[in-house]
Amino acid sequence: MNMAMPRSCVNNGGPPSLIRLDRVPRLDVETRLTIESHSALACWQARAGEVLTVSDPDGTAYRARITCLEPELAACVPFQCLPAAVESPLRIEVYQSLPDKERFELILQKLTELGVARIVPMESQHSATLDERDAQQKKSHRWPDVISRASRQCRRAMLPELMPVYTYAEALAEVSRAELKLMLYEGDTHWSFTEWLGSFRPQSVALMVGPEGGFSRAEVEQAQAVGVMPVRLGPRLLRTETAAIVAAALLQSYLGDLN
Repeated sequence: MNMAMPRSCVNNGGPPSLIRLDRVPRLDVETRLTIESHSALACWQARAGEVLTVSDPDGTAYRARITCLEPELAACVPFQCLPAAVESPLRIEVYQSLPDKERFELILQKLTELGVARIVPMESQHSATLDERDAQQKKSHRWPDVISRASRQCRRAMLPELMPVYTYAEALAEVSRAELKLMLYEGDTHWSFTEWLGSFRPQSVALMVGPEGGFSRAEVEQAQAVGVMPVRLGPRLLRTETAAIVAAALLQSYLGDLN
């Protein structure tokens, strides 16, 4: 297995995109943002006048309007204190075999709305390849923008990390680091998705989603060798985009903040 060093995300997502306040703010009063927040605002490609979610030192989230965005000074006016944290306590990483057509953009949008922390497109035996997808019209460059727009719409405080397209071996090397490792598999398996969750309460979950045609038997065996558990997601055969969305929602419902 290729054990290369982890690769960098392509959209400046994750903790570097969290816009931080250096104190608990007063609503409707302009507040200066920290120096670190200048970089976070750049991750969002924010503009003065835009409304985004910011966080204070206690982790409380606010909706705030960016009022000043200069090289040496950034400020905002928090106007609404959100009743709950907008980032899930559960770190979900989805390793998604590349589908054809426009379905990956739908997956990116919905996984962002569901609070997934990291999205990793990958090539598997039965999946499309990046070259095949971009052969007629290059569209992969739009993926960071899809995530950015979805993050704004659902009021996320951080952009989920979007990784470059991984090989299957690269994906397995990183999946192996998660506390709970699941693979959606429509073949023979003794475990349903929710049965395997049981009473285990992990802080991180890696979810592998196959393409149309699913994972090959050899791919399943390779995944099992690094501790990945193949699980079934109900009695019906779901399209890859449906499976990814349903599984992420179930994880947030059982282990995260979807309640």
